[in-house]
Amino acid sequence: SAVGELGRLAVELLRRGAAPRACETAARKLNTGVDTIQHGVEGLMYLLTESSKLMISEIDFQDSIRVLGFSEELNKLLLQLYLDNRKEIRSILSELAPKLPSYHSLEWRLDVQLASRSLRQQIKPAVTMKLHLNQNEDQTAQVLQTDPSTLVHLIQQLEQALGEMKTNHCRRIARNMK
Repeated sequence: SAVGELGRLAVELLRRGAAPRACETAARKLNTGVDTIQHGVEGLMYLLTESSKLMISEIDFQDSIRVLGFSEELNKLLLQLYLDNRKEIRSILSELAPKLPSYHSLEWRLDVQLASRSLRQQIKPAVTMKLHLNQNEDQTAQVLQTDPSTLVHLIQQLEQALGEMKTNHCRRIARNMK
């Protein structure tokens, strides 16, 4: 019953945020300190959120908690708690995720200044870009201007970053983030 109470508190903590009174009530019911209950709820919440983020299978979840050295009965209770709440936890986490702008389109223009009043023979190129972004169903535009050498350097850095994503280390990290 204590695990059920802590599990209920962990899911409530995810739904509504901190609930110190609920921890105090649970501490009185279980004849335990409030700090102990709070740490237990936070640990259980961490276990449930990380497992739900990764959508790990039942077997992987059991292997993960078997390392903690709990009894077989407690492991079964934790597994049932995870299976009952994983979809709800994923939906809560998706609501909490920041909404970042996404790419929509790009317009660009190359301007070249060939001469001025003081210098008759000069070539001064500039690339002007208008980046259209989608954010929360709204479209915004950012205007950027740079010289071609800086643009070439930026392209090289982005290509290097894309190359890094093809390494085994980055693939492992990306696979675990899904």
